[in-house]
Amino acid sequence: MKAIIFDLDGTLIDSAPDIRATANTVLARRGLGPITLAQTRGFIGAGAGAFITRLVAAVGLEPGPEELRALEAEFIALYETAHTHTRLYAGVEAALDALAADGWALGLCTNKPIGPTRTVLAHFGLARRFAAVVGGDSLPVRKPAPDPLRHVQAALGDLPTIYVGDSEVDAATARAAGTPFALFTEGYRHGPVDTIPHQLAFARFDTLPALAGALLDPGPGSNTTLAQPL
Repeated sequence: MKAIIFDLDGTLIDSAPDIRATANTVLARRGLGPITLAQTRGFIGAGAGAFITRLVAAVGLEPGPEELRALEAEFIALYETAHTHTRLYAGVEAALDALAADGWALGLCTNKPIGPTRTVLAHFGLARRFAAVVGGDSLPVRKPAPDPLRHVQAALGDLPTIYVGDSEVDAATARAAGTPFALFTEGYRHGPVDTIPHQLAFARFDTLPALAGALLDPGPGSNTTLAQPL
């Protein structure tokens, strides 16, 4: 058997519009904002705490530690049920079905807090597909520390694994864990594809099952880095 573990925001779901709406609600309550969708995408990736830190810096707010924690808690509480504008990337469900049918164990490793993670998975009917899920507050550390990814790997049985993500944080996590990384190029990365270490790059989920299989079982004479034409 083999395992494939996914990031969530910017990889399986485009959640930035709802994250932006939630952030702007928090700001509006204080007579601040709004932030743009581009800013929102730039703030995503390192967990809710980092998002709030970047958010308040962008609007010129200088909260103390207690107020910062209160802002984070308020944001998470509002965001937990905010799914109106979130969408699955095209082909995600079919790709997950194809991978499962081909014998892959599926896991999820995200920096999104576990509450909103489980809620959005349930919203899209994806919860049953993942045998192991770790959120940004599930462990004492979050990505890019390797611990969350290794935790999911262990829960899946320490199988040969690919990690699928969209960002520099995900690439660093995979590298730290010694796990091959598949880069979804249509998410929230900050730089060009060729600046992000990866063994596989893809822009369409309908290509992922075949590419992932070739990455872990490349056959004689194959390259170690694969790419779907972008």
